[in-house]
Amino acid sequence: MSGVQLNRVTKDFGPVRVIHGVDLAIEQGEFCVFVGPSGCGKSTLLRMIAGLEETSAGQVRIEGADVTHAEPADRGVAMVFQTYALYPHMTVAQNMGFGLKMNGHPKAQIAAKVAEAARILKLDPLLDRKPANLSGGQRQRVAIGRAIVRGPKVFLFDEPLSNLDAELRVEMRAEIARLHREIKATMIYVTHDQVEAMTMADKIVVLRAGRIEQVGAPMDLYDDPDNRFVAGFIGSPAMNFLAGRVQGGQVVTPAFDTPIPAASPALTDGRAVEIGLRPVALTITPDGPFRVELAENLGGTTFAHLRAPSGEKLIVQTGQRLDPAGGGSLGLAFDPAHAFFFDAQTGQRLR
Repeated sequence: MSGVQLNRVTKDFGPVRVIHGVDLAIEQGEFCVFVGPSGCGKSTLLRMIAGLEETSAGQVRIEGADVTHAEPADRGVAMVFQTYALYPHMTVAQNMGFGLKMNGHPKAQIAAKVAEAARILKLDPLLDRKPANLSGGQRQRVAIGRAIVRGPKVFLFDEPLSNLDAELRVEMRAEIARLHREIKATMIYVTHDQVEAMTMADKIVVLRAGRIEQVGAPMDLYDDPDNRFVAGFIGSPAMNFLAGRVQGGQVVTPAFDTPIPAASPALTDGRAVEIGLRPVALTITPDGPFRVELAENLGGTTFAHLRAPSGEKLIVQTGQRLDPAGGGSLGLAFDPAHAFFFDAQTGQRLR
């Protein structure tokens, strides 16, 4: 059974449509991540599932029940926001149990649920502290604990890690992934950070301008993107794109002297294409015309920023250390089997 199902869901703000007929099924117990650039509609879609935004058309179902017009409190969801929204005068335990207290649950039941959530999130030693005495990561764990004690059907996360520093974000990514494995609940997570999406999700929904571009498992989207947008958005560093054209059964590009075999029947002579090459698919060779403009040495990995004789920029991921200031030239090689081809006009993948 689907944990959450959206059927032709739309959202209008006055005359402006921001969500365009979205169809999506999220399985029960699945960790689904909505990802896309700012303004793509991912948070709006999440708020529609929560009931915080009215659905202009279409249907929202949670565990089979139509909740399109239900109040947020009646949907069986719990939301964790970017801001922790903790009560500063309450302890951790009081913050976590406040929702249950307001709904009239017995004290013993509240205490038991708070204790269980604290165990899951390793908050046991902090239950008597107030938010001012907690770190950012601890406060976010309390906000998640407040959601856990409610026992919702669906957890909704709206960019919960964006206020944390880089080290804490890595820790909390692992914490939320562990939480999902332990409680096996349906979770929907919104982020603009594709690294979060790739490392946490069972399923990724890539959004652009209020429409779904592609849905799939993280590595499926990485290995088999449907279009240029998904190919460029999934993967870090981003995929390189080079202008090309099909001539005589081969794809030629000004960036490389050697043409690429046109293995797909969609690559018809005269067709303008874009060639996609992931940074990890490119290999540095000793001599060549690619000028090194910058090298980011990260220890075991280096990201080399190069410029082709044709003026196009490329990023190469290599284990070779280079001068950080750039300078000099080198060659590049790649396996043609690792090249992606996209229609130059529509951006659709040519397979």
